[in-house]
Amino acid sequence: MYLAASIIVFVLYFTNVALGAFAQAAVLGDVGEMLVLFAASILFVVAILQKEADRKEKNGS
Repeated sequence: MYLAASIIVFVLYFTNVALGAFAQAAVLGDVGEMLVLFAASILFVVAILQKEADRKEKNGS
């Protein structure tokens, strides 16, 4: 779930950057882009830590 959310938020970031680069129509400013990228990074880290915890639980370590 967190990984899918991370991908969705990153696609939102990438779309905004592409719109700004090619169409000069970026929706978010610099701070907005930073916050969206930060949210994608946090969601990704949470997803990886959750998968690592599941793997440890499965192995019994």
